[in-house]
This record gives sequence, C-alpha cells and structure tokens, in this order.
Amino acid sequence: MLSRVAPWLAFRKDGTQAGAAVRLLGAGDTGTLRDLARRDPVANVFILSHLESAGTAAPTAGGASILGVFDGGTLVSACWAGANLVPVELDTDLAPLIAAAAHRAGRRYASIFGPAEAVLALHAAMEDLGHTAQEIRADQPLMTISGTPLIEPNPALGFGQMADFDRILPACAAMFEEEVGYSPYLGGREFYSRRVKGLIRAGHSMVHLGPDGEVIFKAELGAVTSAVTQVQGVWMNPTHRGLGLSAGYMAAVVLLAQRLAPVTSLYVNDFNVRARASYERVGFEQASSFATVLF
Repeated sequence: MLSRVAPWLAFRKDGTQAGAAVRLLGAGDTGTLRDLARRDPVANVFILSHLESAGTAAPTAGGASILGVFDGGTLVSACWAGANLVPVELDTDLAPLIAAAAHRAGRRYASIFGPAEAVLALHAAMEDLGHTAQEIRADQPLMTISGTPLIEPNPALGFGQMADFDRILPACAAMFEEEVGYSPYLGGREFYSRRVKGLIRAGHSMVHLGPDGEVIFKAELGAVTSAVTQVQGVWMNPTHRGLGLSAGYMAAVVLLAQRLAPVTSLYVNDFNVRARASYERVGFEQASSFATVLF
C-alpha cells in the first residue's frame, strides 16, 4: 500500500536540491489542484472534468486517487492514478517521484496519457520499475477549435438516447478494439456497458443511426468542463468509410459540443493522416502534443 506521505529528494531546474514529498490528495486539496490544472485547461480537461463532476480531489469510491508532489508545501505537480495514469502539470524532473508512488500502490495501469513530455518521462520511470509498455504513441497532436466550423455540419448527427443503447454499445466496442487492439469486454462486459450508459445519460454521446438502425457515425465527449470538451471515440461504420463524410460529421460534433463549452478539443495519432486532414478541414488547429503509453 502507498503510504500517505513519501519524502524524496528532487532537483530544481537551476540545479539546486529541493525537498519534495508525494502524497495522496484529499478533499482539502481540491482548490489547490484546480488552480494547478487551470494553468492549461485544454491539456488538463480530464482532471478538471473530474473535479467539476465529483467536487473533490479525494479518492473515489472506485479506488482511483490523485497523487500530488509538494515542494515547500506548494503543490507543483499531480497525477491521476486510477485505471490509467494522467499527469497534471508534471515537471519531467519529478516523474520518477510519481512513478515510485504509483508503483508502490501495487495496481496495474492500462495506460498513461496526457501531455507528451510528461507522459514519456513518466513511462521511462515506470519502465525502470518493471512496467513494460505494449505500445507507445509518442506524438499525438492535441487539436482545438473555438469558432464556427469551416464546413457544413451533417444535420443528421444528434445526442445519443438510452433507447438506442443496444445499437450504440456494439459501435463503441468496435471503435475501442480498433483503437487499442483488444476487446473492452475483457475486464467484464458490465463495466464497459456502464461507462457507455453513463455517457449517454450525461448527454455526452453523439450518434447518427441509419434507416435500419445501424450506427453510421458516433463520437463521445470523454471529458467536459464549462470551458472545454474533449472529443473521444470517433468512429465511422466501415460500410460508410471513404465517402468523404467524416468532416461533415466532425463539424456537427463541434456544434453539439459547443452547447456545453466554447472550446472543443481532441487528440489524434500522428500517423492517422486522413483523420488529421479531416479535422483540419473542420477548423481544428494543433495546440500542443499528447502521448499515450499502453501497457
């Protein structure tokens, strides 16, 4: 088990030694963590979304927690530690501290994702501790749009409804398997089903169903704050690919997302040239770079 406070030695950027402590954040750290994450509300939309919905930095009922690095009593970096590791304003020099704390928690992490430099530094430190990556996606452009899409949106796209759950779930599972190479049901069908139902109920699922009820296109808002949404799970039915439809659907995604927040963001694999070109047609521009490490 991870101790509540773990002291370490660290070095400041100017080379001077500094004492640093890693500990689990609690309810009393919520405001400080929110201020830290707001330094980059786009890159840190995941943790800010959690804070807006949960209202606290305390560990969740599901076992996820947030690690904080303190220097002289000041919170300087943090990291979500649940099924995944998600660094928050993590200085690369401090990555070994977070990695050691995450490792001592004794749990298995599915991935690390977030700002590229922090993710890759954290992965290197986790690798030193015996966590072997299955795949490293080192360059994923983080793209945003805050104005009107540059092309006409497809009006057929709308928010998903619970009545269509049985059609939406298989499409979500197909997208997941295409993206990471294994079924989302490996950990149990019920867990993934609850995740999809939660997105639909929250109004964060967007879908176009064809005349026969099949999903033609779908996407979700994986993280939502009052300032930023992050689009995830973009999927086009294989029978409709190559027809030039994706940009119109993505323009519609932006319009629906803008009902919730003014800035729409997403990150995409650098090698997915067609998707990047489609997003650029809509008006997305690169803001920075993410990375994802899959274990």
